[in-house]
Amino acid sequence: MNSTKTRQALLIINPKARQDVGVQLDDGIVQLEQAGIMVERLLSNTPEDSRRAVLERKDHLDLVIVGGGDGTISSMAGTLHECGLLLAILPLGTANDLARSLGLCNGLEEAFDAIVSGERQWIDLGMVNDNYFFNVAHLGLGVKVTEELTDDVKKQWGVFSYLKAFFAAIARIKQFKVTITADGVPHRQRSIQIAIGNGRYYGGGNVIDEKKRINDGKLSLYSLRPQTVWDLLTLAPLLRDGRQRYNARVFNLQAESINVSTGRKVMAIHADGEPVTNTPAHFRVLPKALEILAPKPISMVE
Repeated sequence: MNSTKTRQALLIINPKARQDVGVQLDDGIVQLEQAGIMVERLLSNTPEDSRRAVLERKDHLDLVIVGGGDGTISSMAGTLHECGLLLAILPLGTANDLARSLGLCNGLEEAFDAIVSGERQWIDLGMVNDNYFFNVAHLGLGVKVTEELTDDVKKQWGVFSYLKAFFAAIARIKQFKVTITADGVPHRQRSIQIAIGNGRYYGGGNVIDEKKRINDGKLSLYSLRPQTVWDLLTLAPLLRDGRQRYNARVFNLQAESINVSTGRKVMAIHADGEPVTNTPAHFRVLPKALEILAPKPISMVE
């Protein structure tokens, strides 16, 4: 970014995000202003308030900075895409999976440095029905995990909260019939969990596919066939590293367009940790839909 010209940035912060970073935020804002980025700070309690603020200021903004967890950042994806605005993120959530996909793994100091350095990358967005998402959308077990992942669990268990929620969700899961149509090719099966990823990471550092990148122009899907709790536990290391393609109990594919139908059974779909829609659902990728400040080429992010 050219430091000779003053740029206008809107910093949107979720007030429910981490409360222990006040000094770091203040120091980071000073760092930005010294680099010629004038920051307007907005505490926003709802996605509607955040979207309204961006729309009201879009003609005068060079940059939108969103501070919060993956759900907070994801809620702004559509507005930023439609307005064509540059995005930067401050990872203030429990999982921070989008930050991982962008190579921002070392906290706020690195995130502020990335904004100052001005290195830009184009990334893809996922869509399910009319909803945008960055990371991963789920139905089945993943939705149950999200439902178990309450604010109290996050506060009490911290980085282990996803593991706690996973074990609680296993007891509630039931298999379902599904037809997955990928780029026009149908696949009929029974499943307990379907995950469809635009980004690389989800659920606190799990990898959707070991080859996945957030700018590869594809969606990566896996479906877990019905299996015992013990089978799931033995599969967990492969799921964690995105290597589930090597296990016959998991169905995998990549596609630009995916339809998911669960027949007469309507199932909830969550994306980036938030409930967004239900089946039947159409998933698609929007290649290079959003420009974002990230420290290095996405193809190099592991």
